[in-house]
Amino acid sequence: MNKILVWDLPLRLFHWSLVVLVVTSFVSAKIGGNAMQVHLLAGYAILALLLFRILWGLLGGTHARFASCVRSPLAVIAYLKALKQDQAEHHLGHNPAGAWSVILMLLALLAQAATGLFANDDISTEGPLAKLVSKALSDRITGIHHLNVKLLLALIGLHLSAIAFYFFYKRENLVKPMLTGFKQTAARAVDAAQKPGRLWLAALLLALCAGGVYLLIKLPAA
Repeated sequence: MNKILVWDLPLRLFHWSLVVLVVTSFVSAKIGGNAMQVHLLAGYAILALLLFRILWGLLGGTHARFASCVRSPLAVIAYLKALKQDQAEHHLGHNPAGAWSVILMLLALLAQAATGLFANDDISTEGPLAKLVSKALSDRITGIHHLNVKLLLALIGLHLSAIAFYFFYKRENLVKPMLTGFKQTAARAVDAAQKPGRLWLAALLLALCAGGVYLLIKLPAA
């Protein structure tokens, strides 16, 4: 068995921070009331993380980069057919289907965070940019914000189902490598081992994204 670095530290920290923040966002929204302030803060942090992930998908380590895993729809279909026949190629990073699952999840979360900036709850809480649009437009955006939750739950369910499928059917633990960064594999992978991203660059990008979000939410007061 070969122990191979797959997920670099910035990507792993992004992943688990996002998990915690998404759960916090869901729970605080259900509680309502004063917890909506927590909901807003979680949303700002999620937006900063998503912006960081987009940049890290361009500048990060090997398997963090979108170019290393995103393939055409035809490649995804071919992979799923091969998977059904138990003939799918082994990938160290995201397989073609998994890569598109990640892209869809990121887009849905980005839409959720962006619409939240303009949303309102018709009681006492509104997004920091709601003042920049009319009440009617804010209400429409709020409707999209609520509707998108269903899409997010479906994507999260699909993600968890895929993890369960690989664990019970393929005997491959996808969670442990996202904790440790390493995969134990005896199979020849079609993609290369990880070249880690630079930690200083990750810290700089995250700081820039956080600063950008801070300036954005302060925009109405400018």
